[in-house]
Amino acid sequence: MYDVVIIGCGITGAAAAWELSKYNVVEQDGKGTVITRPIRTAVLDKENDVSCGASKANSAVIHAGYDPPPGTLMARLNVEGNRLAAELCEKLDVPHRKCGSMVLAFSPDDKNHLLQLYNRGIQNGVSDIEILDGEQVLKREPRLNREISAALFAPAAMIISPWEYVLALIETACRNGTELFLDSEVLSIGERARGTAETGGAAGSGPRWIVKTAGAVYETAWLINAAGVHSDKIHNMAAPETFTIYPYRGEYYLLDKSEGGMVNHVIFQCPTAAGKGVLIAPTVHGNLITGPNGEACADGEDTATTGEGLLAVRRAAVKSVPSLNFGENIRNFSGIRAASNTDDFIVKEAEGAPGFIDLAGIKSPGLSAAPAIAALLPGMLGTGGAVGYGTPGARPRNDLLHLEAKEKFIDTRSRVRFAGLSTADKSALIKTNPAYGRVMCRCETVTEGEILDALAAPIPPHTIDAVKRRCNPGMGRCQGGFCAPRILELLASFYHVDPETILQDSAGSYILSGETGESHGA
Repeated sequence: MYDVVIIGCGITGAAAAWELSKYNVVEQDGKGTVITRPIRTAVLDKENDVSCGASKANSAVIHAGYDPPPGTLMARLNVEGNRLAAELCEKLDVPHRKCGSMVLAFSPDDKNHLLQLYNRGIQNGVSDIEILDGEQVLKREPRLNREISAALFAPAAMIISPWEYVLALIETACRNGTELFLDSEVLSIGERARGTAETGGAAGSGPRWIVKTAGAVYETAWLINAAGVHSDKIHNMAAPETFTIYPYRGEYYLLDKSEGGMVNHVIFQCPTAAGKGVLIAPTVHGNLITGPNGEACADGEDTATTGEGLLAVRRAAVKSVPSLNFGENIRNFSGIRAASNTDDFIVKEAEGAPGFIDLAGIKSPGLSAAPAIAALLPGMLGTGGAVGYGTPGARPRNDLLHLEAKEKFIDTRSRVRFAGLSTADKSALIKTNPAYGRVMCRCETVTEGEILDALAAPIPPHTIDAVKRRCNPGMGRCQGGFCAPRILELLASFYHVDPETILQDSAGSYILSGETGESHGA
């Protein structure tokens, strides 16, 4: 029995869990006595780890907020989300860097587009944006195309580690009482008959949603749909159909750290109807990323990369930086955006389904806006689904939650990053725990101590890629060629399981099928 169940643990679901974990519920017990208790929140995800969808496969950019049309939720929540993200990254020790972004102009039409974006940014409340001439741009970014005539500069844009952002939010939410259930795909949603204020229903006892997975049944007063590319399917289990999600795939190159200094800012070309286009950006780990293209796909799980798609990325990228060396590519990947048939985020209580809130169609700038989306939820749970400038329903509601901020709330997090320490600090750490002296990943200098820290955390990794998302082994030039067998061995030993059961990532991604050669036991 929960107050709130959140479906999906990407950035939107994790931010929602973090936000709600700040609160207690104030209610009356059966005797009419007012009591205060922690909010009961559960998060369900169908994968074996958090951040396994679009939240791990994206451009890793926190946008400044000049692109969304003024007056939209996207515009309002992007700008506020940018501010909140900077605060959260500091508190929760998430790798990030406020490097700023540039949108390049190559033609008079592009310059006109920059002016439109500038005016949007001013209306949206983006701070310190300015239009630079070509000479100013090339002075800051000397490797850019010499034909650039101008650029829109937005210093508020950041780069971030997106999967660690998700992990930090949900991990801290769990430290504050949230419960996370992985491998928990939602199979059906139903409703239990409920009382109303008119028929004597007690405050806080109202609509009860019944959520079934393969292994459990969850009952909750409020249900939050943060299921990404599957959010329309989840919505349709509980309410009349009102929107459709259209998966949109984007492909990327990740270049080696030898290319990481090619640009200092996030570099965009002028956006089109298809999106923000192909960018070039440094990453917080020192690499260079470029992409995505944009291609509609029927399957929200189809994260294949294609020769045609990657060629489109390369052709677009060299227009911005002609000297990019794609021979230094160490990884290709793709991500699926959850575009909808609306022009804005869907953040509201579903019609005909009191207590069911959609957080859907959260495409770009969803990573940027997530904490601001989440900040709307406490008010929505207490007013009946308004999003700040809507009008709550006038009907009496007995499912509304009276929320009160906790006096004691864990709002910080930190972790050891051995590679970034001074020599003296490394030596002191190794003296404290020799496991920090055993390097497991040579490319990224990740130690056994860091992996053991991850295994002791509230949401421990069970797969090789889950370890990679937590502390970076396998992210380097050899892409796990050296460290993957050692991590597999460590996981099998830690969990006391057969090495053949350890997965690379998602269900079915087995690595070992048995021993080679013959056994010569005594």
